[in-house]
Amino acid sequence: MILRLLAVAALLPAPALAQSLTPAETAQIDTLVTDALGDTGVPSASIAVVRGGRIVFAKAYGKPSEAIATADPNLPYQIASISKQFTAAAILLLEDEGKLSLDDTVAKYIPGITGGDRITIRQLLSHTSGLRDYWPQDYSFAAMAHPVTPQQIVDRWAKKPLDFQPGTQWQYSNTGYVVAGLIVEKVAKQPLLSFLQQRIFKPLDIRALDQDKAIGKAYPQGYGRFALGPVRPETPSADGWLYAAGELSMSAEDLAKWDVARMNRTTLPADDWAAQETPVKLADGSSNGYGLGVFTGSANGRRYVEHSGEAVGFLSENTVYPDDKAAIVVLTNSWFSDATGRIAAGVAKIVLPPAAASTEDTAALARARAVYDQLRTGTLDRKGLTEDANYYFKPVALADYKTSLGALGEPTAFAQTGKTRLRGGFVNRTYRITYPDRALSLSTYAEPGANGRYEQLLVAPAQ
Repeated sequence: MILRLLAVAALLPAPALAQSLTPAETAQIDTLVTDALGDTGVPSASIAVVRGGRIVFAKAYGKPSEAIATADPNLPYQIASISKQFTAAAILLLEDEGKLSLDDTVAKYIPGITGGDRITIRQLLSHTSGLRDYWPQDYSFAAMAHPVTPQQIVDRWAKKPLDFQPGTQWQYSNTGYVVAGLIVEKVAKQPLLSFLQQRIFKPLDIRALDQDKAIGKAYPQGYGRFALGPVRPETPSADGWLYAAGELSMSAEDLAKWDVARMNRTTLPADDWAAQETPVKLADGSSNGYGLGVFTGSANGRRYVEHSGEAVGFLSENTVYPDDKAAIVVLTNSWFSDATGRIAAGVAKIVLPPAAASTEDTAALARARAVYDQLRTGTLDRKGLTEDANYYFKPVALADYKTSLGALGEPTAFAQTGKTRLRGGFVNRTYRITYPDRALSLSTYAEPGANGRYEQLLVAPAQ
């Protein structure tokens, strides 16, 4: 078996092999997760990482429940609102078949809903319908101790006055997704979960469960905490409360399989993935980046598709970085700390490549480093300075720069920090200069253009 694996590995292209986590990266993740659980008291976490378009890491940590003492990455955690993108996918698949349209009104399928003759399916999926959210709280309210049906949720919350006119505002609404789930079932003529099993989960070899059935000694237990009191097992909500708004349980690795499908545009038609990731605009033309069941945006120069989830005693985070062919899944069995987000952000720093700098920033970095070397050696080229900068660098300033910086020797690192921005007609960039025993900050303002003269070159201590 080992020889066969080696033979297969030999056939893989070098870049694919290079995407695997190094032992050092794995150790960093282990330390990150262990520290986060220890700091917060969160009992357990299950992690999956996609890099280079394939799952390269799946590991669980801590105690899944009072009955399960050993972490197991195969255990299905409740992913809650991450389920919404699957409900949206079901709608899109039905639209592909010509059985409905995103621009159909709700009243065409489900009677009696307030504003149903004006609310579209697209507005349900994008949280722009105006329907009152039935679970805005971060705790179980009294009714959740009793079983509920989707229709009962609709009768109690979707027949209240609208919070705003459809399409004019964005407001998270679990109620809208319950209505969307009912539409899927009416059009597909089968239960929502059965439809998803047939069209998505089985083709992707994903083991997905109804979270109401993933309760008991064989499954992770949700935990809560009152303020800084002891960590206590949570009582799950009664059957039916999350339905199409968040009914799924699965392992981190299984959710990562869906992320890989998203990157590769498989399982769903490519235009369905694109539709899900296209931010929906309000009547005034604005958007907060939410599409159909997912948030989209860009941070630190990196595009992402993201959604989090909260069930009783569980928090989850799923972020896909399409351009990097990477994804990070973090599932935890608590809902009382920032551990889920902290782990997700920490893993991203470990496994993602540095965000690519623009061509202009790359050139500016080399130029800034050259000018810094001039300052520390007392050889500043004044032709590269504006009139004001030449005024600033009087002989005493040049001497102090040379004396104080020259004594430090060669920097060990020189990198841009923060974003490039315009101010006062100049291009502002800031750099961090690292030495073995200290760090400095270099703030620059330059005229626009590759050879724009410097208006400012200020060096100061940094933390």
